[in-house]
Amino acid sequence: MSKQHFRAVVSDLDGTLLNTNHIIGDFTIDTLNRLEQNGIDIILATGRNHTDVASILGKIGAERAVMITSNGARVRDMTGNLIYSNSLPEDIVYDLYKTPFDETKVCLNSYQDEGWFINKDVPVLKKFHQDSGFMYEVVDFSKHHARHVEKIFFIGKTPEDLIEVEKYLREHFGDKATIVYSALACLEVMNKNVSKGEALKHVLEQRDYGLENCIAFGDGMNDVEMLSLVGKGCIMENADERLKQACPHLEQIGSNQNESVAKYLQLHFGIQ
Repeated sequence: MSKQHFRAVVSDLDGTLLNTNHIIGDFTIDTLNRLEQNGIDIILATGRNHTDVASILGKIGAERAVMITSNGARVRDMTGNLIYSNSLPEDIVYDLYKTPFDETKVCLNSYQDEGWFINKDVPVLKKFHQDSGFMYEVVDFSKHHARHVEKIFFIGKTPEDLIEVEKYLREHFGDKATIVYSALACLEVMNKNVSKGEALKHVLEQRDYGLENCIAFGDGMNDVEMLSLVGKGCIMENADERLKQACPHLEQIGSNQNESVAKYLQLHFGIQ
């Protein structure tokens, strides 16, 4: 496959482009910077909020990259201009707030246009947002508003903590929303038909190339549509086993710990 075949690199962040400390490595920064200078579009597709992603793009020094955030509920350009938006309806959000869960093992979160909200203080989550300083606000969801909700998500201490939550969500919202794991112990709810893949289609409406000209990388179940739609999808060695089972035909590359996305790109685009 020639390097000219691909016009865009589409990548997830945590577990994929970022290292095990949730930081982008210097080798990866250099690789993406050189690719953009060579005319390749950089599209970051993540469950994170755009505030986080903008900080990472600033490190890369990208000039025309695009951010697909909240698993495809929002798309923004480098300067933060909104390209595409798909929010959860307010009535569904209020019902989602009432989801039963064990508060000693699970926390409830929302990403909304005005920020990140959570039902209790969970200091360990701060390690994911070292670069941007993006941080949550603790709220009482029984009194919180439901406007402009990108996603609702539940984080458990272990994957087992979310089994009953997932069962409840699929039973009550399975036909009204997209329910997907972004990590082993993080279950997310977006509006119906929201995915990174669908958001990518909206991005490409403004381009002179299509999905077949994109190469994508991911490690979670929220990457299935994106990896399946593009010309070439690659799965990380450290990926969720459920993703490997869902997409057995896709190539597996090295781990995020070793900056394997950048190594793969250097090889395939002939960067020395």
